[in-house]
Amino acid sequence: MLTKHLPSAAGCTLHEAGRDWDAIRVPRSLGLAAMSILGSRCGAVVEDRTVLYYFVPTGTAAQWQDDSSRALGAGVTVTIPPARRTQGPGPHWRITPGEGRWVTNPQALAAALEDARPRESAA
Repeated sequence: MLTKHLPSAAGCTLHEAGRDWDAIRVPRSLGLAAMSILGSRCGAVVEDRTVLYYFVPTGTAAQWQDDSSRALGAGVTVTIPPARRTQGPGPHWRITPGEGRWVTNPQALAAALEDARPRESAA
């Protein structure tokens, strides 16, 4: 359930993280690769220009330890597009939330981000 609603002209609303979910903000290319790795295990995902937002259980942000992403918890707002908005420009759903499909398991997300991260050559 989403709580704080501040509507925009595009129909988007701002919702505070840390209430119903925390969010993990990931650079777009890395986030798309992780989304592919997660497959059906992926929860809802919002794309906003150069980043993707994954939603994880409340409290995850305080324990998140991935340097390629940023955890967003209490006191931070996330732009949520209307359910019908599945294309840009502007914030839109890459994966729309559904019954039981709002959050992604944080351990699975961390593993997918690790697998998706480009490896440095050992030269």
